[in-house]
Amino acid sequence: MTARLYQFATSPFCAKVRKILDYKGVDYEAVEVDYLQRGELLVASGQLMVPALTFESGETIVDSARIAARLEELFPNPTVFPPSWRGLHLAMARYIDSEIEDAAFRAALPDELEYYRRRGADRLALFRLIRERKYGAGFCDRMVAERDSNLARLSDLLAPFDEALADRAFLFGRIGYADFALYSQIHLLELTGESRLPPEFKNLREFHGRVDRITSALGDNAG
Repeated sequence: MTARLYQFATSPFCAKVRKILDYKGVDYEAVEVDYLQRGELLVASGQLMVPALTFESGETIVDSARIAARLEELFPNPTVFPPSWRGLHLAMARYIDSEIEDAAFRAALPDELEYYRRRGADRLALFRLIRERKYGAGFCDRMVAERDSNLARLSDLLAPFDEALADRAFLFGRIGYADFALYSQIHLLELTGESRLPPEFKNLREFHGRVDRITSALGDNAG
């Protein structure tokens, strides 16, 4: 039995966990959870949110940060926390998972609406309902109308990362947890197959491709 990752294709946090699993060489099955039918996820994890990772032992962990920590305990090599850099990776990942995530979520929401529209009116209706319960009535339509300004805000936040990657492959030189966090937010901008990342961000585009190609531990290339 392999590990089972319960996911939504649109979730950047699921993308983060997938890529860490790939990097560590952990055998797993990605289980795409139907947006309406979440019974298997509920039985496995006791809740309705993704990502949730069930190990061969039957243990299930939810939340990408907790999953990453548990994977590091169970599969310490290759590490996502290079020696002496753990604190910086955690701090940077928390910034990415909050500030960058909020901006990327708003910029990508029109594409998510289209993604769920293609999967049925019922799934689109539930997606809109959940977002508007959290952010207020009219939120989804407002994000569509404000797409250009949301993309501009995201570009402002991503510019320092593009600059930092001008002379290195990964944020702190050697690949680590913060890189997977940044990758996952950029990955959300690829939902339609057409990148929403500004073309001038050449370094971020190359970074995304570099991480996206990971299928197992990078070995000597990780240094």
